[in-house]
Amino acid sequence: MNSVQIRSAERALSVGTWLIVAGAMLYSILTVTPLMARHTPPGWGWTAPILPLVVDAAVVIVVRLDAVLARLGGRGGRWPVVLRWMTGAMTLALNVADSALKKDLVGVAVHAVAPLLLIVTAETGLAYRRAIAAAQEAQEARQRAERERAEQAAREREEAAERWARAEREHAALLAREQREHEARLAREQAEREERARREERKRAEARERAEREARERAQREREQTQRERERREREAAERERRERAALLAGGPVDEKLSEEKARRIVHAAFVEGLPVRAAVELCGWSIGWVSARYQELRDQPTPASSAGRPVNGTALASRP
Repeated sequence: MNSVQIRSAERALSVGTWLIVAGAMLYSILTVTPLMARHTPPGWGWTAPILPLVVDAAVVIVVRLDAVLARLGGRGGRWPVVLRWMTGAMTLALNVADSALKKDLVGVAVHAVAPLLLIVTAETGLAYRRAIAAAQEAQEARQRAERERAEQAAREREEAAERWARAEREHAALLAREQREHEARLAREQAEREERARREERKRAEARERAEREARERAQREREQTQRERERREREAAERERRERAALLAGGPVDEKLSEEKARRIVHAAFVEGLPVRAAVELCGWSIGWVSARYQELRDQPTPASSAGRPVNGTALASRP
């Protein structure tokens, strides 16, 4: 299979996946909105579509980022798996809730089709993308190996031509010397010189190879040591930040407003840990409006890719009426 066929398969998989996701999202919104409207306080009926939109937005994030990671041959760890299955379970539960409350088994079965299809499609699409990425990587490796073999063959041909030309020059020189000196002595001396040159060349080549091999091994050891040291520092920094956030959040609800500096640290820790606005209000003693403004400032700040997944739940909870 060539690269064109692989790209065609990826496009077909992507188009099919997004068609299923779009259909499931539309069906979920139309199914869940009436249920949410019936269970929403008077005056807040306009918020009924928000919950299915939030859940489906999480589904879109999971499907999109899983596709990117699979294309790059990477894995997001356990949290993307948790989010993928949690959003699938939420979508399934919201879709069948109305029929389940009415004890309508046929309705439960009918409304479970789209969420189940979405869950299975997400998992299957991820597996397909990883398989396609692995196959494409193997194909690229084969192509690189073929190019290297062709380059090696070309170099060998050039070296053979150069050796032939050098041999011709040496032969001409030998003939010139044979005219002035005895043929046997010149031939013997020439043979001795050539043998000595070959031995020295072999020794020099072996010395160069040993030096290059030792340099590569030394560089590899230095890179591995640097990588281990960097990973250790990153783990220590992450653990230190986690302990600081845990210490800030361990104080529990307060009865009076804390200082603004400490309140800001508590709000930042609550935002990173995904706590809702009300929980942050209880921890710092400040008003909901002030805490909501701090949350919005934190959302507007650029978020590192490594922690981009955690504030999502906190944001969704903070904006829920």
